[in-house]
Amino acid sequence: MDRFVFPKWLNALRTPITIGGGVGALYVAAVVLLGASPETTDVGYAPKQPVAYSHALHAGELGIDCRYCHNTVEQAAGAAIPPTQTCMNCHKQIWPASEKLELVRKSYETGEAIPWVRVHDLPDYAYFNHSAHVRRGIGCASCHGRVDKMEVVFQQERLSMGWCLECHRNPEAHLRPLDQITNMEWKAEDQAALGARLRKEYDINPSTDCSTCHR
Repeated sequence: MDRFVFPKWLNALRTPITIGGGVGALYVAAVVLLGASPETTDVGYAPKQPVAYSHALHAGELGIDCRYCHNTVEQAAGAAIPPTQTCMNCHKQIWPASEKLELVRKSYETGEAIPWVRVHDLPDYAYFNHSAHVRRGIGCASCHGRVDKMEVVFQQERLSMGWCLECHRNPEAHLRPLDQITNMEWKAEDQAALGARLRKEYDINPSTDCSTCHR
Protein backbone atom coordinates (compact mmCIF):
# COMPACT_ATOMS: atom_id res chain seq x y z
CA MET A 1 0.00 0.00 0.00
CA ASP A 2 1.45 3.36 -1.03
CA ARG A 3 1.94 5.94 1.67
CA PHE A 4 0.21 9.28 1.26
CA VAL A 5 2.74 12.06 0.90
CA PHE A 6 1.67 15.60 1.73
CA PRO A 7 2.60 18.08 -0.95
CA LYS A 8 5.71 20.17 -0.24
CA TRP A 9 3.79 23.44 -0.38
CA LEU A 10 2.14 22.53 2.94
CA ASN A 11 5.51 22.99 4.64
CA ALA A 12 5.06 26.72 4.26
CA LEU A 13 1.94 26.54 6.46
CA ARG A 14 3.64 24.88 9.43
CA THR A 15 4.90 28.11 10.94
CA PRO A 16 1.60 30.05 10.61
CA ILE A 17 -0.34 27.06 12.02
CA THR A 18 2.06 26.76 14.96
CA ILE A 19 1.87 30.48 15.69
CA GLY A 20 -1.92 30.48 15.30
CA GLY A 21 -2.27 27.53 17.67
CA GLY A 22 -0.08 29.25 20.24
CA VAL A 23 -2.01 32.49 19.99
CA GLY A 24 -5.30 30.59 20.27
CA ALA A 25 -4.10 28.77 23.41
CA LEU A 26 -3.01 32.06 24.98
CA TYR A 27 -6.37 33.61 24.13
CA VAL A 28 -8.28 30.76 25.78
CA ALA A 29 -6.04 30.95 28.86
CA ALA A 30 -6.55 34.73 29.07
CA VAL A 31 -10.33 34.37 28.86
CA VAL A 32 -10.34 31.71 31.60
CA LEU A 33 -8.07 33.74 33.88
CA LEU A 34 -10.04 36.92 33.30
CA GLY A 35 -13.32 35.17 33.99
CA ALA A 36 -12.01 33.86 37.31
CA SER A 37 -10.20 36.99 38.43
CA PRO A 38 -11.47 39.02 41.41
CA GLU A 39 -11.79 42.08 39.15
CA THR A 40 -14.31 40.23 36.99
CA THR A 41 -16.21 38.43 39.76
CA ASP A 42 -16.19 41.45 42.11
CA VAL A 43 -14.72 39.36 44.94
CA GLY A 44 -13.48 41.84 47.52
CA TYR A 45 -15.79 44.61 46.30
CA ALA A 46 -16.39 46.95 49.24
CA PRO A 47 -17.97 50.23 48.14
CA LYS A 48 -17.85 53.28 50.37
CA GLN A 49 -21.21 53.77 52.03
CA PRO A 50 -22.85 57.12 52.83
CA VAL A 51 -22.87 56.14 56.52
CA ALA A 52 -20.05 54.16 58.12
CA TYR A 53 -22.15 51.22 59.32
CA SER A 54 -20.21 48.46 61.05
CA HIS A 55 -21.65 44.96 60.78
CA ALA A 56 -18.84 43.80 63.07
CA LEU A 57 -20.29 46.03 65.80
CA HIS A 58 -24.01 45.55 65.20
CA ALA A 59 -24.18 41.90 64.10
CA GLY A 60 -21.00 40.79 65.88
CA GLU A 61 -20.50 42.54 69.22
CA LEU A 62 -24.14 43.47 69.79
CA GLY A 63 -25.51 40.24 68.31
CA ILE A 64 -28.34 41.87 66.32
CA ASP A 65 -30.01 39.23 64.16
CA CYS A 66 -29.76 39.75 60.39
CA ARG A 67 -33.56 39.71 60.12
CA TYR A 68 -34.00 42.74 62.36
CA CYS A 69 -32.71 44.96 59.56
CA HIS A 70 -33.24 42.71 56.53
CA ASN A 71 -36.75 41.80 57.58
CA THR A 72 -38.11 40.54 54.27
CA VAL A 73 -35.51 37.86 53.71
CA GLU A 74 -37.82 35.01 54.76
CA GLN A 75 -40.86 36.19 52.80
CA ALA A 76 -39.58 37.92 49.67
CA ALA A 77 -37.15 37.44 46.82
CA GLY A 78 -35.01 40.35 48.00
CA ALA A 79 -33.39 41.08 51.34
CA ALA A 80 -34.72 44.55 52.10
CA ILE A 81 -32.36 47.40 52.79
CA PRO A 82 -33.63 48.69 56.14
CA PRO A 83 -35.50 52.00 56.25
CA THR A 84 -34.10 54.79 58.39
CA GLN A 85 -36.84 54.13 60.96
CA THR A 86 -35.13 50.83 61.77
CA CYS A 87 -31.90 52.67 62.58
CA MET A 88 -33.72 55.24 64.67
CA ASN A 89 -35.48 52.60 66.75
CA CYS A 90 -32.20 52.43 68.65
CA HIS A 91 -30.48 55.70 67.80
CA LYS A 92 -33.19 57.92 69.19
CA GLN A 93 -31.69 56.85 72.50
CA ILE A 94 -28.18 55.67 71.59
CA TRP A 95 -25.76 58.28 70.21
CA PRO A 96 -28.65 60.59 69.26
CA ALA A 97 -26.31 63.54 68.62
CA SER A 98 -23.36 61.69 67.07
CA GLU A 99 -21.77 63.37 64.03
CA LYS A 100 -21.48 59.93 62.43
CA LEU A 101 -25.28 59.69 62.36
CA GLU A 102 -25.97 63.14 60.93
CA LEU A 103 -27.14 61.73 57.59
CA VAL A 104 -29.32 59.19 59.40
CA ARG A 105 -31.06 61.92 61.39
CA LYS A 106 -31.51 64.05 58.27
CA SER A 107 -33.04 61.09 56.44
CA TYR A 108 -35.41 60.48 59.35
CA GLU A 109 -36.48 64.12 59.47
CA THR A 110 -36.94 64.61 55.72
CA GLY A 111 -38.13 61.17 54.69
CA GLU A 112 -35.41 60.91 52.04
CA ALA A 113 -33.88 57.46 51.89
CA ILE A 114 -30.20 56.99 52.65
CA PRO A 115 -28.46 56.17 49.34
CA TRP A 116 -26.88 52.89 50.43
CA VAL A 117 -24.69 51.21 47.81
CA ARG A 118 -25.59 47.59 47.09
CA VAL A 119 -22.67 45.21 47.62
CA HIS A 120 -24.05 41.90 46.38
CA ASP A 121 -25.62 42.94 43.10
CA LEU A 122 -26.55 40.23 40.61
CA PRO A 123 -27.06 41.11 36.94
CA ASP A 124 -30.64 41.67 35.77
CA TYR A 125 -30.64 38.46 33.73
CA ALA A 126 -30.06 36.30 36.83
CA TYR A 127 -33.02 35.60 39.14
CA PHE A 128 -32.33 34.84 42.79
CA ASN A 129 -34.92 34.38 45.52
CA HIS A 130 -33.69 34.88 49.08
CA SER A 131 -36.70 33.32 50.77
CA ALA A 132 -36.45 30.14 48.67
CA HIS A 133 -32.94 29.58 49.99
CA VAL A 134 -33.25 30.85 53.57
CA ARG A 135 -36.41 28.82 54.21
CA ARG A 136 -34.74 25.65 52.94
CA GLY A 137 -31.67 25.67 55.14
CA ILE A 138 -29.11 27.90 53.39
CA GLY A 139 -27.51 30.19 55.96
CA CYS A 140 -26.58 33.82 55.39
CA ALA A 141 -22.87 33.05 55.80
CA SER A 142 -22.86 30.61 52.88
CA CYS A 143 -23.22 33.46 50.39
CA HIS A 144 -22.27 36.58 52.35
CA GLY A 145 -19.46 35.24 54.52
CA ARG A 146 -18.89 36.19 58.15
CA VAL A 147 -20.40 39.66 57.96
CA ASP A 148 -20.41 39.71 61.75
CA LYS A 149 -16.65 40.17 61.49
CA MET A 150 -16.70 42.78 58.72
CA GLU A 151 -16.14 46.38 59.69
CA VAL A 152 -16.92 47.18 56.06
CA VAL A 153 -19.05 44.66 54.20
CA PHE A 154 -17.45 43.22 51.07
CA GLN A 155 -18.35 40.56 48.54
CA GLN A 156 -16.65 37.36 49.62
CA GLU A 157 -17.93 34.85 47.04
CA ARG A 158 -17.88 34.88 43.24
CA LEU A 159 -21.67 34.80 42.82
CA SER A 160 -21.04 33.42 39.34
CA MET A 161 -23.16 30.86 37.50
CA GLY A 162 -20.58 28.16 38.16
CA TRP A 163 -20.49 29.01 41.86
CA CYS A 164 -24.28 28.77 42.12
CA LEU A 165 -24.34 25.47 40.24
CA GLU A 166 -21.77 24.00 42.63
CA CYS A 167 -24.29 24.44 45.44
CA HIS A 168 -27.28 23.28 43.39
CA ARG A 169 -25.40 20.09 42.56
CA ASN A 170 -24.20 19.55 46.12
CA PRO A 171 -26.52 21.40 48.53
CA GLU A 172 -25.63 19.07 51.42
CA ALA A 173 -22.43 21.03 52.01
CA HIS A 174 -24.40 24.14 52.97
CA LEU A 175 -27.60 22.94 54.63
CA ARG A 176 -28.23 23.75 58.28
CA PRO A 177 -31.17 23.69 60.72
CA LEU A 178 -33.67 26.47 60.07
CA ASP A 179 -33.18 27.92 63.53
CA GLN A 180 -29.47 28.44 62.76
CA ILE A 181 -29.87 30.29 59.45
CA THR A 182 -28.62 33.64 60.78
CA ASN A 183 -26.16 32.21 63.31
CA MET A 184 -22.79 33.15 61.83
CA GLU A 185 -20.84 31.03 64.31
CA TRP A 186 -22.80 27.82 63.81
CA LYS A 187 -20.89 24.82 62.50
CA ALA A 188 -22.04 21.22 62.15
CA GLU A 189 -20.08 18.42 63.80
CA ASP A 190 -20.67 16.23 60.74
CA GLN A 191 -21.83 18.37 57.82
CA ALA A 192 -21.99 15.48 55.35
CA ALA A 193 -24.35 13.44 57.52
CA LEU A 194 -26.43 16.45 58.57
CA GLY A 195 -26.65 17.74 55.00
CA ALA A 196 -27.85 14.39 53.69
CA ARG A 197 -30.51 14.16 56.41
CA LEU A 198 -31.73 17.73 55.94
CA ARG A 199 -31.85 17.38 52.17
CA LYS A 200 -34.23 14.45 52.57
CA GLU A 201 -36.18 16.15 55.38
CA TYR A 202 -36.58 19.43 53.48
CA ASP A 203 -37.20 17.58 50.19
CA ILE A 204 -34.53 19.60 48.41
CA ASN A 205 -33.90 18.87 44.73
CA PRO A 206 -32.32 22.01 43.24
CA SER A 207 -32.78 22.49 39.53
CA THR A 208 -29.80 23.04 37.26
CA ASP A 209 -31.97 23.97 34.30
CA CYS A 210 -31.12 27.31 32.65
CA SER A 211 -34.65 28.64 33.10
CA THR A 212 -34.40 28.35 36.89
CA CYS A 213 -32.31 31.51 37.10
CA HIS A 214 -32.60 32.95 33.59
CA ARG A 215 -36.29 33.73 33.26
